[in-house]
Amino acid sequence: MTNSPFTPGVAAERLADPAYAENFSDLHPALDTHEALVAADRCYFCHDAPCITACPTDIDIPLFIRQIATGTPDAAAKTILSQNIMGGMCARVCPTETLCEQVCVREVAEGKPVLIGQLQRFATDHLQIQDVHPFERADATGKTVAVVGAGPAGLACAHRLAMLGHDVVVYDARSKPGGLNEYGIATYKTPAGFAQAEVEWLLGIGGITVEHGKVMGHDVTLDGLKADFDAVFLGMGLGGVNGLAVEGGDKDGVLDAVDFISDLRQAADISALPVGREVVVIGGGMTAVDAAVQAKLLGALN
Repeated sequence: MTNSPFTPGVAAERLADPAYAENFSDLHPALDTHEALVAADRCYFCHDAPCITACPTDIDIPLFIRQIATGTPDAAAKTILSQNIMGGMCARVCPTETLCEQVCVREVAEGKPVLIGQLQRFATDHLQIQDVHPFERADATGKTVAVVGAGPAGLACAHRLAMLGHDVVVYDARSKPGGLNEYGIATYKTPAGFAQAEVEWLLGIGGITVEHGKVMGHDVTLDGLKADFDAVFLGMGLGGVNGLAVEGGDKDGVLDAVDFISDLRQAADISALPVGREVVVIGGGMTAVDAAVQAKLLGALN
């Protein structure tokens, strides 16, 4: 430790090594089997479940929780993954407190919802740790599809197409697949390389090839892809961020939150990432909150 939270300016190694390990450990430790069964037992398995309506991916939440409660977590995982093949990451980062858990009838009645997000993680982790894939490819159709973008949308599309028997080639500009999950999710939410592990598991369906370093409009073109493939899916996401558009916005030490988060996620040594003694975050959205929390965990004083 060469610096401290009180070191002026922008500096690395503000904390002792054990503090980094603790700060960037799992935000919500996984439930063990007993804890999952206790949590699942609190679900009323509502017939007209408001939690399903509140879920952006329309997962049958009462069904997968009942499957956990009856000792079949792998079946619960298949229920989840049928709707959202990246349900493992979703379980870690989805704001369940403002979606499914907020409308849970136990939250409304008691102020304590069923732990839907943690139960989803329990089920999906139980399956993925075994390196088991719950889906099989259909017979080959002979059709080929190009997918531009290896983020959540592109990978989910590629997986479903592969299930249907098509051969898929995914093109991505970066050196790793995952898109937002790999480069844009705060490290304290998804430690231990989970984003890449989930992608590797997803690709286990077969029939999907990922080509890195391929930039749309430079290395590949839409006209070229249309000529070479039976179909093309564009899943490039939102590539830019809003600039401050104020004097001094281009000075050293002024970073956009997405790059700040990405730099930490890709850092081989977290302690080597510099952070200011005093950090100002402009914005109040979830990305801004992640940037503020990340700065504090790296040793920023304020």
